Amino acid sequence: MNLADHLPILPVVLPLLVGVLLITLRNAPPALQRGASVTATLALLPLALALVQATGDGTHLVYKLGNWEAPYGIVLVADRLAAWMLVTTALLALFALLYALNGADTRGRHFHVLFQLQLFGLNGAFLTGDLFNLFVFFEILLLASYGLLLHGGGRQRVKAGLHYVVINLVGSTLFLFAVGTLYGVTGTLNMADLGVKLAATPPENLALVQSAALLLFGVFALKAALLPLHLWLPAAYAHTSAPVAALFAIMTKVGAYSILRVYSLIAGEAAGPLAGLLDAWLVPVALATLALGMAGALASTSLRQQAAYLMVASIGTLMVAFGLGSTEALAAGLYYLPHTTFAIAALFLLADSIAHGRGEWADRFESGPAMPRTHLVGGLFFAVAIAVAGMPPLAGFLGKVMLLQAAIASPWMLWVWATVLATGLAGVIALARSGSLLFYRTHGAHGVILTPPSNAALAPTLALLALVVGLVVAAGPLSGHAAAIAAQLKAPQHYMDAVLGGTR
Repeated sequence: MNLADHLPILPVVLPLLVGVLLITLRNAPPALQRGASVTATLALLPLALALVQATGDGTHLVYKLGNWEAPYGIVLVADRLAAWMLVTTALLALFALLYALNGADTRGRHFHVLFQLQLFGLNGAFLTGDLFNLFVFFEILLLASYGLLLHGGGRQRVKAGLHYVVINLVGSTLFLFAVGTLYGVTGTLNMADLGVKLAATPPENLALVQSAALLLFGVFALKAALLPLHLWLPAAYAHTSAPVAALFAIMTKVGAYSILRVYSLIAGEAAGPLAGLLDAWLVPVALATLALGMAGALASTSLRQQAAYLMVASIGTLMVAFGLGSTEALAAGLYYLPHTTFAIAALFLLADSIAHGRGEWADRFESGPAMPRTHLVGGLFFAVAIAVAGMPPLAGFLGKVMLLQAAIASPWMLWVWATVLATGLAGVIALARSGSLLFYRTHGAHGVILTPPSNAALAPTLALLALVVGLVVAAGPLSGHAAAIAAQLKAPQHYMDAVLGGTR
């Protein structure tokens, strides 16, 4: 076997090994630790792009750990969707880490170890083909996120972190209940095998299986921060450090990915008695999440809090697309996913730069002195606000147009159009108000010395904006690839055949 045969496991093994290495380097000079962390994070990008190329023709790369055949052994499965998520994660992680090198990584211990273990959990969750190992990778990324969330300490951070930990521990317990029930009924936790066996569920087991599947959805909805399970997110994301909040922009997408992956296999159109299990209420829950998130953004009192609520709103938009379920809607959501991830992350990083530049006024929506380099930072805020609000000509606007077009054939058309357009306007109003308070309603403050944001701090924000622009420049091929991912998800039998082979 050559290196290409091991390609699916490399994005999982690399951050794990580097995380272990960084533990041994805990007393080494910070420059060495930073160099190892940045090198490993940068190396994830070519690995993810190689997987995009390898799966671009519709191939499913199945990696059998221990060479055990599925469903008896553990498998990693790389397809178009997994590769799409890996590229998004690698790009986001790189720029979040570069921002952390401005000093956030030195405010506590083991930042780089936790950062790599977080990537280990994220990449494993996107690649695993086994439901129990999805739980394992969830726990790994959650354990790392606990440490990252609390990194640097502080009363508000610890308080928000406590809520985050308790709620996610409850979610993990329910995950085990759901997994145990499904295993007790079917005798398997391989996702492909579950898709086969649940389609043939006998009537006497149907209620039990449906209950377990809905409980599993509740866990994923908690991770994705869908209403009413979103309450942990605003405080946690608003009070953690900026690079961690930026990295966490992909965390809610893990929940969305899990819903898309698992339910395309066990509740798709050909899934027998479980077909369409979520169809009746996923869209209304997503629309309510979008509306509530935007209401929170309007009522926010600081820019970081507003960014957290805008993240809730973005997951609502994403789940509307996934809830509609058509190939066109899925393609719209998949194209919108990296845009909203990069845009919200850029807003978190910029909010931190603004908070440092305004001194004691921080990022609160209060009139304060004009911050240094106000024209540059204000211009960046304007560009980021356009991206987050989904205004033309950026990819958020294109993604929403694709979503509205896909909704025309849906019975939810009027609700989707009304909510998406109304919340889009509310987002513009909220961000316009924020920019006005931060950059225009300023006053003189004699004797106050403010520190201008450095180029090194602003560069990652610019890089994330460049990625958002790149999504527009390459809108044709990228939206086409998103459509190919959606088509592959709508034909889950190919995933099952690739994983199970002759054992099906």
